[in-house]
Amino acid sequence: MQAPGANVLPFLIMVPLVIWRMHSRIRRSIGRQTLSKVRPWMTISLFPLLTVLLLVSVALARPALWGALAGGIAVGILLGVYGLGKTKFESTPQGLFYTPNAHIGIALSLLFLGRIIYRMSALNSPDFAYSPLTLGIFGLLAGYYVSYAIGLVRWRMSVEKNPPTVG
Repeated sequence: MQAPGANVLPFLIMVPLVIWRMHSRIRRSIGRQTLSKVRPWMTISLFPLLTVLLLVSVALARPALWGALAGGIAVGILLGVYGLGKTKFESTPQGLFYTPNAHIGIALSLLFLGRIIYRMSALNSPDFAYSPLTLGIFGLLAGYYVSYAIGLVRWRMSVEKNPPTVG
């Protein structure tokens, strides 16, 4: 028999960690940002890898979940393209900068945070990783961040190919 409150300890450890990460993510979603040469490539590499691992580990066991993940990815790509259209890009002598749409970044971060907190409260659920909603939200985030990162890389390449003239 499990001790009373044994399920509370992981929750008490994870919640502050999740809140800290979400706070830093929301801060990064607001305001002018320096365009990193590495960060977009990490996003372009890691999210597809995580998606494939998720497909192999979860969705292969239940192929019906592929639709949720694929639908989330498709909506995320559309949202990423929309977000790029709402992004302010700046090429200055100090470097390349962009200001993402704060509403999209905050909404996605809060959606993800809400889902994590909800799923953490149901840790004993045997279908923790088999939720279509969880896979759909992951797909939404993956599609958004990868398409947005591709847009950032394309903008950097276009600016480096045709640098703005000063004067």
